[in-house]
Amino acid sequence: MNRQVRALLLIFILGLILMSCLERDTDAWPENGVRAQLRFFWWGELATHEKYDKLIQQFEQQHPDIRVEIGWRGLTGIPFTTYYVNTFFLIAMVIIGNIITCSMAAFAFARLQFTLRNLWFAIMLGTIMLPYHVVLIPQYILFNELNWVNTYLPLIVPKFLATDAFFIFLMVQFIRGIPKELDQAAIVDGCNPLQVFVRILFPLLQPALVTTAIFSFIWTYNDFFSQLIYISNPEKFTIALGLRMFFDNQGESAWGAMFAMSVVSLLPVFIFFVLFQRLIIEGVSTTGLKG
Repeated sequence: MNRQVRALLLIFILGLILMSCLERDTDAWPENGVRAQLRFFWWGELATHEKYDKLIQQFEQQHPDIRVEIGWRGLTGIPFTTYYVNTFFLIAMVIIGNIITCSMAAFAFARLQFTLRNLWFAIMLGTIMLPYHVVLIPQYILFNELNWVNTYLPLIVPKFLATDAFFIFLMVQFIRGIPKELDQAAIVDGCNPLQVFVRILFPLLQPALVTTAIFSFIWTYNDFFSQLIYISNPEKFTIALGLRMFFDNQGESAWGAMFAMSVVSLLPVFIFFVLFQRLIIEGVSTTGLKG
């Protein structure tokens, strides 16, 4: 399939999604009458919450048989602003944890000499092939005993323990491409291993660190399963869980509102990728070089 066909297919799919955003959901909850939805496309009428509420009240007074569903607030009444704040807080913590701890672990594997280093490195690489579902139940039991369920701690604390083997391997490969003469010169000047890492290697790790941050952002933003397992309070939901709230237990769904908010939820990832795609390619390509 050439580029033109793939581009046309992508445009067609996006067109269907945008058309679904404007669709009126008249089949759901028929006992409540016809159901209209105010879409997020009405940016001119969404300057303030007061103006939004006034618009809704006027519409319902003019059409008493129509129930208005607010896409931005979701079916639970919780605005997507809350979901965005929760999501970006979680992403920020994950990125900080991965950058700090994975870089330190990579430095240890690439530069320090300790007992059974190669064995531990092989075990670390083996965890990449370990399915997440294998450790899901033991992890849940542990976090439940710690009373961490329904908090962000199960999603954040492991990142501060260097549990992402992929990022460690990425940085190990990058550090191996940095001449050891820089470390030796720093040691001659009186630096200890920690100072060598902080003052010499960490600043040179920028391409790998940026790649780690970008992938952490995308993977955490798109993560649904882990967040579904550990978070049950709607006030703490992320965007991925917030979109799920457009489905009810009886199988009835607000498809129009869901597609509308899905388009909005795609924007951060799309913008982030467009802005940093050059750094992604640079970071991945340079980590494969070994000096």
